[in-house]
Formats: sequence, structure tokens, C-alpha cells
Amino acid sequence: MVQKFGVDDLRGVVAVTPTPALPGAAELTARDTVDLGESDRMIRALVADGVDGIITNGTLGEMATLTLDEWQAFAACVSDAVSDTAPDLPLFVGATAPNTRDTVDRIRFLRDLGVRGVILGRPMWSALGADTLLAFYRDVAGLFPDMAIVLYDNPEAFKGPIPSGVYAELANVPQIIGAKYIAITPKFTADIAATGDRLRLLPLESDWLAAHTLHPEAALGCWSSSALCGPEPVLALRNAIGSGNVDTARHLTRRIEWTYEPFLARTNFPEFSKYNIALEKLRFDEAGYVTAGPARPPYHLVPEAYAEGARENGRRWRRLVGEVRERGS
Repeated sequence: MVQKFGVDDLRGVVAVTPTPALPGAAELTARDTVDLGESDRMIRALVADGVDGIITNGTLGEMATLTLDEWQAFAACVSDAVSDTAPDLPLFVGATAPNTRDTVDRIRFLRDLGVRGVILGRPMWSALGADTLLAFYRDVAGLFPDMAIVLYDNPEAFKGPIPSGVYAELANVPQIIGAKYIAITPKFTADIAATGDRLRLLPLESDWLAAHTLHPEAALGCWSSSALCGPEPVLALRNAIGSGNVDTARHLTRRIEWTYEPFLARTNFPEFSKYNIALEKLRFDEAGYVTAGPARPPYHLVPEAYAEGARENGRRWRRLVGEVRERGS
């Protein structure tokens, strides 16, 4: 089968979703914790509101806490919802696992569902050297010539970033079409130079305008978990950047940054990474676009000061959604 998605399909707003949980999901003995009804509703809402792609089952999608049965049920639910509403929408379901054989089995399961995109981190029990990292992705891609792969480049989760030299090599693998990127630093420019137009680096939505200003031909999309607080601000930013309306894009970026001010991710990212699953779900629930539900163990515990910052982020984002709607009316 021919590969369905390519680099040019990675543009606009790629929403990053949680895996909604039923009440009681934080219990150690809980099983079958996925709220499949809310999962279906969430995906259909994102499609109806006009996002350009969907990523599931990264960190905040609780790939680390789902049982295999739960992950399979959620993946099938998401696949069915996308197939029913927007079969050509770029969809990338996470298949990261502690060992490569489990990753291979999960990608086979996705392919059998009809999913043609995967977001893929790497085994992280031990950090991978550059040669091992490169071999891992090449070997997995070689097994699945019809699957499009988005790299999950999270230095906290995977004990270091993907080196620029490795990016240059991975950009030559046809199945590897993009990367979910963490921050705009000088390395971003180096990685853009290494990958060219062969691999799309997706910054966070609040960094998108800066990335696009530096690299207008390359920075054509972003990832956004905040889209799950309500996608309107990010979609408005997409439209402003696409139309060259710099003043509106700057205004929206400033307002997005304002929503992040109380959020731990902005003040201490290493500390945030200890509690990110619970903090993300708290802000989603507070914003009200999706009912994310409780985090699953062991990541369900979070200091109250951090939790309140997340809730305030959700409240601010909800206010921003109202501003965007009013401005567009």
C-alpha cells in the first residue's frame, strides 16, 4: 500500500489530545478506564471545528499509563471517528513502548485498523546513543513502508534531544515526515537546516509566529495541546499567519502567552514534566472543551499550587476563546 501522508500534509494546526478517563481511573485496580463516548465526541468536535491534523497517545495522552487493552480500544475509537468524519485528515496515533518489539506490534495493530500515521518516541529506560537512535527509527520505518511517522522529540521524556546530525539522516527516510518539537532555540534553526523541506518540524502554537518569521518556507504548521481547551484561538492564529496578517498573529500570540503565565510549563519545564499529565488534564477540564477526567497512576498526584496554575490557565484560555469568537462575530 502507498504511504498516505507526506511532509506537505503536516501543516496548519495539529491538535494533541488526552485520552479521556472515566471516574475512578486513578485507582490502582481500575481497568477499562477509557471514556470511549467522550473520546468519540472529542475527535468529532475537533474535526468539525476545523483542525488540520490530530496526534494522540503521546505524554499527555497517557501512553505510559494505559493498558494494552485500553490503548487498543482508544485507538479503534479514534480511528472510527476520523474515518467517519474526515477520512483524509492526518492522524498520528502514538505507539511508543519500552521495547521495540511492542512498538512494532502496536504499529501493526494501527495499520490493521486503517490508521496510516504514527507518532513515535523511542525506548527510554536507557538513553539511546545517536547511532542507536538512528537505527531504531530506520529499522521501524523499514518494516512499515506505508506508515507515515512523526518523531516525538521530547528531551525530558527521552533523555535528550534528537541531534541535528541524526535529523539530517532521518530526513532521508521517506516514512518520517515530521517532528513534534519542544522549543524555539538556536538548535531549531540548525535542525531546519539539517532537514530542509524533507521533514516538517512542528513548534508549539505559541512559538509558531516566531518560527514562521525565521523560516517562512518551513514553519507551516504547529502542534497544540491547548487546542483541547478550545481550538478557536489557534485556528485564528493559523488564519492570520496564512494570510500574512502579522498584527493579528502578534496579538493572538501575546494573548496565548498570557494564558500560559500561571502554567508550570512556562516557569519550570523540568518540574512540569514530573506532573504534566495531571496538569494538562486539569486545564482541559477547567476550560470545558473536553472532559479529560482523572490522570491514571502513578501520575495522578500533583501539588495544589501547580494544579491551581493549570486551572487558571484553563480559565484564561476559555476567556480567550470568548475574545476570539467576539472578534470574529
